[in-house]
Amino acid sequence: MPLANLLIERTGATARVTINRPEKLNALDHATIGELQHAFEALSGDGSIRAIVLHGAGEKAFVAGADIGEIRAQTPTEAERFSWAGQQLMRSIEQSPKPVIAAINGYALGGGFELALACHIRLAASTAQVGLPEIKLGLLPGFGGTQRLARLVGRGPALSLMLSGDPIGADQAERLGLLERVDESQDVVDTAMQRATRLARAAPLAVRAILEAVDRGLDMPLDAALAHESSRFGLLCASDDAREGTAAFLEKRAAEFRGQ
Repeated sequence: MPLANLLIERTGATARVTINRPEKLNALDHATIGELQHAFEALSGDGSIRAIVLHGAGEKAFVAGADIGEIRAQTPTEAERFSWAGQQLMRSIEQSPKPVIAAINGYALGGGFELALACHIRLAASTAQVGLPEIKLGLLPGFGGTQRLARLVGRGPALSLMLSGDPIGADQAERLGLLERVDESQDVVDTAMQRATRLARAAPLAVRAILEAVDRGLDMPLDAALAHESSRFGLLCASDDAREGTAAFLEKRAAEFRGQ
């Protein structure tokens, strides 16, 4: 599939996905959502890739939101389909067996913030601003924002952000637990790539199991989630990677994981 709105670069076991619509502040239209869906499906199934960085082109925005001009022209049925396509993309990212790092510079608003919320790790430049301003357009967050934000920060803070529609700065977002780290150097993409390189050295079967256990377990009763965790722990103990990792620890050397 030719990609008109994305750039994909591979460096070793990491992939860097750039949303490349700087003239539109990287806004998500239907075509870009489709390209991202295709890209993440391909990268998630690529055994040579172990970590992914997602960011937006230019200095002004990660993703400034969904494409408002496209939304305004939609019928209710078309708008529902657009919301569903966005939700499917976010779920694909959230369920990726490879850790996905959002490198946020500038604005991450509306659909852009929802995109970041679906990533496993969120890093931001100190100048970044995040928020869900849909209420100011007479809309609600339609790419999963009402659900993921509340799960991350709790009902009260999530409702406060969504009902005001006002963006918040990176420091406040970090205090709320929405960002793992604020990068004062401003080169947040480089920081994210360094993090991805370290993650790519980790045991891939264990990484996948951790991502799956957290994703599935959050929607399970605690006892069922703990049973799922134990089953995955047992399976991992039978892997070559676990034998290599435990041997390397006892022998005081670096482990070499092969994903087997």
